[in-house]
Amino acid sequence: MTLLIVGIILFLGVHLVRVLVPDFRRSMIASLGEKGWRAAYSIASIATLILLIYGFGQARQVTGMLYNPPVWMAHIAITLMLVAMICLVASLLPAGHIATKTKHPMVLSVKIWALAHLLANGETSSVLLFAAFLAWGVVMRISLKRRERAGEITLRPFVSAKYDLYAIVIGIVVWVLIIWKLHEWLIGVSPLAM
Repeated sequence: MTLLIVGIILFLGVHLVRVLVPDFRRSMIASLGEKGWRAAYSIASIATLILLIYGFGQARQVTGMLYNPPVWMAHIAITLMLVAMICLVASLLPAGHIATKTKHPMVLSVKIWALAHLLANGETSSVLLFAAFLAWGVVMRISLKRRERAGEITLRPFVSAKYDLYAIVIGIVVWVLIIWKLHEWLIGVSPLAM
């Protein structure tokens, strides 16, 4: 469990550098350059993600259940994951209505993903992991809203509604693949096994 906690702190900490220590980020960009900072940030992200995944795998073997969610919660989680996948895809495409209305669709996608998994998983290690990611999403959304008000960032402008259609279609395809086999192959658990 300790490895999982360390992994969560390091992974989410790396992804909160701009929020928690913006001066550190600026000084690193000044000394490493933009490309150097991106490379270092990417390496730190990958390394801490590997640690997080390993720590979660280890913790799942030793932690028990914190609560036993009812079976119908899994149905809600699966439905929420469809929305999360559409938002995730919308964040990667030029802005349509989904991206402009949600403002930060990737952060929203992570929050929906975390909430869905909290509803369907009562295992202590799962609750810790998904609650941490949900908290990260809330902190990021607040930070992005403040940065937007301060003029540090601007929201992506609307481009075309066709990107909403692409987001929905691709999101559904990704969701079906995850439900069908990918989740089981990657995580070892089928979302449909109840």
